[in-house]
Amino acid sequence: MWILASFVSAFLIGLQDIARKKALVGNSVLLVLLLNVFFCALILAPVMISAQAGLGWFENNTWLAIPRGSWAAHGWVFLKAVIVLASWLSMYFALKYLPITLTAPIHATYPILTLLGAIVIFGERLNLYQWAGILVSVYSLVLLKQSGKNEGIFFARNKWIWLLGISALFSAASGLYDKFLMRQVHFMFVQSWYTFYQFVLMLVFVGVFARFSKEKIFDFRWHWSILAVSVLMVVSEFFYLYALKDPQVMISMVSMIRRSSVLVTFLGGALLFQEKNLRAKALDLCFVLIGMILLGIGSYIGVK
Repeated sequence: MWILASFVSAFLIGLQDIARKKALVGNSVLLVLLLNVFFCALILAPVMISAQAGLGWFENNTWLAIPRGSWAAHGWVFLKAVIVLASWLSMYFALKYLPITLTAPIHATYPILTLLGAIVIFGERLNLYQWAGILVSVYSLVLLKQSGKNEGIFFARNKWIWLLGISALFSAASGLYDKFLMRQVHFMFVQSWYTFYQFVLMLVFVGVFARFSKEKIFDFRWHWSILAVSVLMVVSEFFYLYALKDPQVMISMVSMIRRSSVLVTFLGGALLFQEKNLRAKALDLCFVLIGMILLGIGSYIGVK
């Protein structure tokens, strides 16, 4: 069941990235992200209100009937909000200023970091398939670097590429932390409260930035894709956390499956945004996928 939930989450993430790219066209990154986390918190507000006020609106639904949670639980969830928001901030800026057909394959390699972290933290050991997957994924990054050069994007000197790398690091950290979190707290408690904390954090961040920065951050026009991003965020995260609640699941395999979203994102970038150098990037993407498949096979064998 967790495998199916992971694939559903992956498909929705692909659609979400396309909607994000559309939402960011001509708009402030900070305002788009603020609205995204606001709508996410709004969608999940009934779950939190019911739990906190003891209203019992979802008492017959084991998924939505969440406990109130201890102070420790809120602290763990707040930390997740910080990690995820840092990843999203970095990724939103990179996505705005880089081609989506480049950002998606690069970001799709972050399960390498998750896998290496799983080795150190959870004692997971690599087999031959997983090592092969890592090597192929690293090679795909070399190819993507060359594709970037063909579009005038030099990885070492491009700040948006560096932000994309930072986003990948925080994404890997979030994935590893989620495995710990699912052992401690109900998965819907995590999702509902960390979206609320994200909104509070983002509201403070935008307020401070607007007060002390000389940059203009209020260039904005409404587009339906902004709301679509939030809906897709909530649903994809629900399936992801639902998959992780299985105590036998390997976080490295879930991360790999979710990165198959790159297929949807790449196709959307090619059809909707008419980006360049698609043939070379498609070849690079093939190596990304081969690396993911090898990691998946290795993880599956590890489970068996």
